[in-house]
Amino acid sequence: MSDLFEDKARDWDQRPGPQIISEGVGAHLRKAVDWAPTMRVMDFGAGTGLVAGHVAPLVAHIAAVDVSPGMLEQLAAKTALRGKVSIHCQDILRQPLGERFDGIVSAMAMHHVEDTVGLLAAFRDHLVPGGFIAVADLDTEDGSFHPPEIEGVFHHGFDRRRLGALLGDAGFNDPRFVTAVEIRKESGHVYPVFLVTATRA
Repeated sequence: MSDLFEDKARDWDQRPGPQIISEGVGAHLRKAVDWAPTMRVMDFGAGTGLVAGHVAPLVAHIAAVDVSPGMLEQLAAKTALRGKVSIHCQDILRQPLGERFDGIVSAMAMHHVEDTVGLLAAFRDHLVPGGFIAVADLDTEDGSFHPPEIEGVFHHGFDRRRLGALLGDAGFNDPRFVTAVEIRKESGHVYPVFLVTATRA
């Protein structure tokens, strides 16, 4: 599998978009979840660890999952995350981690996974009963958020009602959506990013 983020990884943390998203999502994550210092959490699509940096002080351990070796290399170099984060460069739909977590967090990764139903099932199967998800992604947009040459974008955001129904079908209870942040592009377009939380039955 080619690394679609290899060329972007080195300066990813300096880009304004990822910074704005991680700050907005991180702030809502801290409020939306009843964190405990014993928790073991998966960060799906962890990238360079921008969201993991918000969660790490609140939990015991984070399993950082991504399919981009370049992005995970940047995460591994962050001294603040050492000893708190294990790195897993794999596709959990094809190769599950073989363990269950108290929660799963994710930001702006779901639209890069073609099989949304399969991904939600994988989330469920990686959670203990009563475990939570806290997933951030784009609301439905017209396809202009990403430049047309960008590869690996399978969804132009998600309809909240439809996603809530899919979560119910996958075995999650009480999905709740909030707008975590809005991204304003130079074109003037504004793209809301939601955070949805739900609990595994």
